[in-house]
Amino acid sequence: MGLLSKKDLKLITDPLADNNPITIQVLGICSALAITAELKASIVMSVAVLFVMGLGNVVISLMRNIIPSKIRIIVQLIVVATLVIIVDLVLKAFAYELSKTLSVFVGLIITNCIIMGRFEAFALANGPWKSFLDGIGNALGYAVILVIVGFFRELLGSGTLLGIKVLGDPIEKTGVYAYGYENNGFMLLAPMALITVGIIIWVQRSRNEALIEDN
Repeated sequence: MGLLSKKDLKLITDPLADNNPITIQVLGICSALAITAELKASIVMSVAVLFVMGLGNVVISLMRNIIPSKIRIIVQLIVVATLVIIVDLVLKAFAYELSKTLSVFVGLIITNCIIMGRFEAFALANGPWKSFLDGIGNALGYAVILVIVGFFRELLGSGTLLGIKVLGDPIEKTGVYAYGYENNGFMLLAPMALITVGIIIWVQRSRNEALIEDN
C-alpha cells in the first residue's frame, strides 16, 4: 500500500474535475473574474491559495477538538488571515510589482468561500493528513480554472503569455498580426472573464452529466 490510499487520492482528484469548487460548487468566482487578465497573476494567486488552504486545513484539523463551537468562525478567520499576511509579505518582498497588481485580492483570500467552506465541511471533522489532502485538492481545482481563464484572456486579449509576445508584434505586424489579426481588448474586461468561466462550467457539467448517463 502506497503513501496514498484510493480514498486519499480521491480527495485530490475529485476537486480537479467531478467536484471542482468553481465549476461545480460555484465558489471563488470573484477572484476568477478579477485577477485572470494576466496568466502570471492567475498562477501566483493559485499558489497563494494552495499554501493557505493546505496549511490552513491542517491547523484547523489539529485544533478541531479544542475550538469552542461558538467562536469557530472567528478562529478560522484568524488562522486564514495569518497565512494570508505571510503570503502578502512574501509577495511584497520578492515580487513587489505583482503584489501591487494583485493588491486587495490577496487580502480577499481571507474571505474566500472555498477556504472557509473546507474548514467547516472537512477540517473540523477529519485528521490533519486527510485535511491536508482535501485542502491541496480543492486548491488545485481552483488553480486549474484560474490558469485556464488567465491563459485565454491574456493570449487573446494581449497576444502574450506571462508577458512574452507569442503571437507576434502588433506594432510591427509580425506573426499572426501580419494576416490582419487584432487583439481582442474585450477579453481583458470582467464581462469576458464571466463568459469564459461560464463556458468552462457548461463544458464541465455537460461532461459530468454524460458520465452519469453512461453509468
